[in-house]
Amino acid sequence: MTIKRNVLLNPGPATTTYTVKMAQVVPDICPREIEFADKMKQLRKDLLETVHAPADEYTCVLFCGSGTINIDICLNSLLPSGKKVLVINNGEYSTRAVEVCQYYVLPYIDLKSSVFEQPDMVEVKKILDEDSDIAMVYTTFHETGTGVLNPICEIGQLAHDHNAIFVADTTSALAMIPIDVKRDNVDFCMASAQKGIQGMAGLSFIIGRENLIKESKNYPKRSYYCNLYLQYDYFERTGQMHFTPPVQTVYAAIQALREYFEEGEQPKWKRHQNVMNAIHKGLKDLGFKEIIRPEIQSGLVASILYPDDKNWSFDKVHDYCYGHGFTIYPGKISTKNTFRLCSLGQIDKKDIENFFVVLKDALVKFGVQLPIHYNS
Repeated sequence: MTIKRNVLLNPGPATTTYTVKMAQVVPDICPREIEFADKMKQLRKDLLETVHAPADEYTCVLFCGSGTINIDICLNSLLPSGKKVLVINNGEYSTRAVEVCQYYVLPYIDLKSSVFEQPDMVEVKKILDEDSDIAMVYTTFHETGTGVLNPICEIGQLAHDHNAIFVADTTSALAMIPIDVKRDNVDFCMASAQKGIQGMAGLSFIIGRENLIKESKNYPKRSYYCNLYLQYDYFERTGQMHFTPPVQTVYAAIQALREYFEEGEQPKWKRHQNVMNAIHKGLKDLGFKEIIRPEIQSGLVASILYPDDKNWSFDKVHDYCYGHGFTIYPGKISTKNTFRLCSLGQIDKKDIENFFVVLKDALVKFGVQLPIHYNS
């Protein structure tokens, strides 16, 4: 079977290997069979290794859904009655956590700061010092809307110093940027299969401290489908998801994780860095400006300012690149017009070099001035 290979420079789903795609082509099976339950059991165990989580302290719980389901689950499931969530919010995805709190009417503090900078740790400590009702500190490790990387180790330490649990949204970092949950003071982290492990969309997972999940059994029940303890308990008792799992997506995730371990944590991270370095170089050569300071960038997402050029059209450039096998993505910054190039997925430096040939052709075709022009 011949499958066209597209290079996805969006923040997920990511470019996958042929073998991951084909792993979905399996005989039909009822997901209640012991054979399938055994596969999910091993997948849960293997996912712990991606963040160096000790199996005697942490567990992995699978869910059917996109990465946002994890945000919902952690917030509604892990907050005790009468306690608050402190959301350290410097981007689109922590803002999404605030919206989840609002929908569930959870008590929360929205510590909002510039999307162009890391959070102010002095301010984080001040709020924790002043409010003993904070039981959960939540932030996004890698704010994919901008490419800013947040200091989770320091945030987690502050949370623990104040008897709060720390939940980190690691959706667009896990299995790319090395994470060690014990070293980084992370009680709960999360991702979806279509991101770092380079699987298919539709399967998400939460890795967290097992004792805290058990404690949450007695917390307010705010959701039926999206309850962490309920799903965990069902897995432990039956080996199955409480509700129908995305069967073929699970098989793809198993293959993707096999390929992750074959490549290796550090070599894979080095590959992503090499891809991003090629992106930085290509942008600089054309005269584009990036909006986030290099020292706080994740190494996975570049946010680029639109040119000050009447001939520039993101949609036209996107469509041209898409027609040549490359996908670029709009920005997530409300105050600036930006687009993003990402180094996720099974891509390499050569893919990026080929992309910039296509991008330059698009700019020339549509009459955009080169090098790129900015008024200031």
